Amino acid sequence: MKIGFDAKRLFLNHTGLGNYSRDLVRGILEQAKENDYFLYTTGGEIDLKTKFLKDYRNAEIVYPSGLYKKMKSYWRSVKLERELIKNGVEVYHGLSHEIPRKNKLSKIKYVVTIHDLIFLRFPENYNRIDRKIYKKKVEYACKTADKIIAISEQTKRDLMEFLNVPENKIEVIYQSCASSFHHISDYRYRDLVSKRYNLPENYILYVGTIGKRKNLATLIEAIGKSNTKLPLVAVGKQTDYTKEVMAMIDKYNLGNQVALLQNVSFLDLPSIYQSANLFVYPSFFEGFGIPVLEALYSKTPVIAATGSCLEEAGGPNSIYIDPKSSDELASAIDRVIENPELQLEMKEKGFEYAQNFTSEKQAKEVLAIYDSLV
Repeated sequence: MKIGFDAKRLFLNHTGLGNYSRDLVRGILEQAKENDYFLYTTGGEIDLKTKFLKDYRNAEIVYPSGLYKKMKSYWRSVKLERELIKNGVEVYHGLSHEIPRKNKLSKIKYVVTIHDLIFLRFPENYNRIDRKIYKKKVEYACKTADKIIAISEQTKRDLMEFLNVPENKIEVIYQSCASSFHHISDYRYRDLVSKRYNLPENYILYVGTIGKRKNLATLIEAIGKSNTKLPLVAVGKQTDYTKEVMAMIDKYNLGNQVALLQNVSFLDLPSIYQSANLFVYPSFFEGFGIPVLEALYSKTPVIAATGSCLEEAGGPNSIYIDPKSSDELASAIDRVIENPELQLEMKEKGFEYAQNFTSEKQAKEVLAIYDSLV
């Protein structure tokens, strides 16, 4: 079989959607070496994160050529099917919400992965033009694709609710987190990371954009109300919402108890997770919640929020709270921190649950979809 991938984010995104693309493509290349693969991208070169491609001679990177070097978006959105036909592609997988314009007579089968519809659920977080563009691309992809992969049951429900996608057109296939989280870091490297970021010996951890939807201010308020004296380490890109976070820090006089870290190397994150006493993720809404899975693989107890898909990612032995209730979160934090036996149970059973989310399982299920279409 000849398979094409939308590889733009595989090469150009260094977190989220890029990690999903790299992890899935790597897993598929490992499992199905008999196929030929074409990775279509508007730019990017093989680097540390994509060096695995060098091991597969049956994987070819395709860039725009000629006039399309200056019309990259047009090439990717409108003219790409010409490249697919030229390469003999039978199945094309849009790895993040979109597929190119399809000719009515095309025999190519199209698959698209939809990660979330947050721009429709929380439209106030997006400007009007971006929202219209996102909606147009997603609507076209869902209408045109032969199969839609949703990364959670929550995303499946949203596709049916917001876009009226037929249930039988959607397959839920869970992703894993990066393989670096699947292994315990060497203690010497963990010590090096701890010194690099001046981490305390014991701490509560949050990882995610410091944005309104992620709800970090409620976590800080909860720490202010709780009995714990553990500091909070919050890792993530800051936004205007950081002002609310800082105001909450001042309100509870937690200036010496909260550290906001930016520009943390992805290679250092596993060590930061594994050194934490507790991971808290109070986000109002997620498409899946990869940081929760990263914490489970790191054998770190998890408290997360109800209301979206985090129960899917965290499993039955994590603790879930109302993201609007700092009192409920404070009580949950105290419950975990003050109970070593509960911590141990959450670590062991959380890690066991995380084994349901592997790159091998994800790749196998996606390959089964390809096979069913040709």
